[in-house]
Amino acid sequence: MSFLGCTKSGFMLCVGLSIVLLIINNINQLEDGQSFEEEIKECGFYPGELCKALFDGKPAALVVGNICQEALTPSREEVPITLQSNCTNLINELHFITTPLSLEEADYPLAYIMTIHKQLDMFIKLLAAIYVPQNVYCIHVDQKSSKTYGQAVQRLASCFHNVFLSSQQETVVYAGFSRLRADINCMEDLVRSDLPWRHVINLCGQDFPMKTNREIVQYLKSRWNGKNLTPGVIQPPHMRYRTQATYKEFVYMGKSYVYPTKEEKAGPPYNITLYFGTAYYALTRNFVEFLLMDQRAKDLLEWSKNTYSPDEHYWVTLNRIEDFPGSTPHAGWEGNIRAVKWRDQEGISHSGCSGHYVRDICVFGLGDLRWLINSPHLFANKFDPSRYGLVTDCLERHYRQRVLDGADVPVEQSWYLQDEYSTKALK
Repeated sequence: MSFLGCTKSGFMLCVGLSIVLLIINNINQLEDGQSFEEEIKECGFYPGELCKALFDGKPAALVVGNICQEALTPSREEVPITLQSNCTNLINELHFITTPLSLEEADYPLAYIMTIHKQLDMFIKLLAAIYVPQNVYCIHVDQKSSKTYGQAVQRLASCFHNVFLSSQQETVVYAGFSRLRADINCMEDLVRSDLPWRHVINLCGQDFPMKTNREIVQYLKSRWNGKNLTPGVIQPPHMRYRTQATYKEFVYMGKSYVYPTKEEKAGPPYNITLYFGTAYYALTRNFVEFLLMDQRAKDLLEWSKNTYSPDEHYWVTLNRIEDFPGSTPHAGWEGNIRAVKWRDQEGISHSGCSGHYVRDICVFGLGDLRWLINSPHLFANKFDPSRYGLVTDCLERHYRQRVLDGADVPVEQSWYLQDEYSTKALK
């Protein structure tokens, strides 16, 4: 069995204690003249009813203090990362969908680039959520990852004709050129694929879909038909430091980072106007094939090697050049690529993060669930099942039910998620 928060037998006791403590604490707070804020914690075994209550904003998993969180929640990091089952068992036990769910989706295959380095259970949730047999998936495993992690990913990929590991791996450094290079490596593999994908979307290991494959296809066909989706604007003054100095990557003994040097950097080739935007995109196959051959794109890539976070200027800059296939020269920030709660957007685009911030990005907690399922975006970032396992488990159930509800074909029993997330295939 899989447990998050309290055990199943302790669920009623946990909720009861939560209510009592909530009342006592509320009274104390009111007596002190202080405002009262509920602290959201994972508490209780999670049948579908608990997830539904969380999506409805009910206090089914609210508890004051750390009663459940610290005392009874097992570590999710202890999930084994070996995959020893045969492929048939893996596909069934991890609930992979094995048939296109509609003719519309079958006629519009997508490609995915997935850059990962840790948390196998999160990667499996992500891949199982977005997998359909007509799409193609290139997985880039960071060279810093453990050997057993890479072997587990390779074992899972080998069970599918349309899932493969990138032929060239990078040691990825946050905000470094290696992150951009990882995507390029997968693109070079994808254009050689015989599968006729139409758009490519890039993901990282802490993403999860908010829209079904059918909804993504409909969004790209209707709003971005034949166009690339790269939200961004002309490089603002406060971001120019990223391309005005020369940066280098440092990798040693498990530590890696990007640091600036005193060397000033020359302007971009061809006097290209630099844009700044998201590192995430949806690009047409024609655009990808063109940029891999175009000399301007090659020279900009070479120039970007010693800049800071080049993936946040490279794609959007090329997509603003008029003669590139599917370009959007006059686009701005429009495009629902990622739902992200930025720290500096509290009170503007969101009311706060119920989890915690990492590099000013919210790692979603339970109190963010309602915001997430109401988001218009295709994907959301960031998730951490080792810290907030109930968030990803509830989203996984909610998402899969929506996928199956929209199917035009008979639904196989193995596609349904069980009341408990099956971990048999991971043992």
